[in-house]
Amino acid sequence: MNQHTYLRAYMAGIVVPTVFLLVVATVFTMARYVYNIPLPVERVIVFPMAFVPNAWGLWNVLFVALRSRLQLSIGLWGALLPILLAPLGIVVASLLNFSVPGFAAHAFFIAAPVGLLVYYFAWKYLVAFLNRVQEIP
Repeated sequence: MNQHTYLRAYMAGIVVPTVFLLVVATVFTMARYVYNIPLPVERVIVFPMAFVPNAWGLWNVLFVALRSRLQLSIGLWGALLPILLAPLGIVVASLLNFSVPGFAAHAFFIAAPVGLLVYYFAWKYLVAFLNRVQEIP
């Protein structure tokens, strides 16, 4: 199965964020409409639902394409992705006038390293596993 390596890499990359975002969307929907919790996420949910899985897929394709030239582990490669996604998310939130709670600025110094670790482990174990399942050399 050596055909369409980049397509298989893209598909392996989009699985993890797609499944995660489906769970998040289900929780937000239930919280909003079943328990009547006012969560105004409709304005910003489009960015993660549309852009993030595609970014993961393209990031995995880039990893497969460059792995012979760059000697980075897949976990480290994945940990670089939030460095690109976070500023884009901030720009989208500001363009949509989405108010960020005040505690978010204080939590940044804890949330940023935790986010990098989550991405590292997600890529090291989940995306690497999916690459092996897809028989990506």
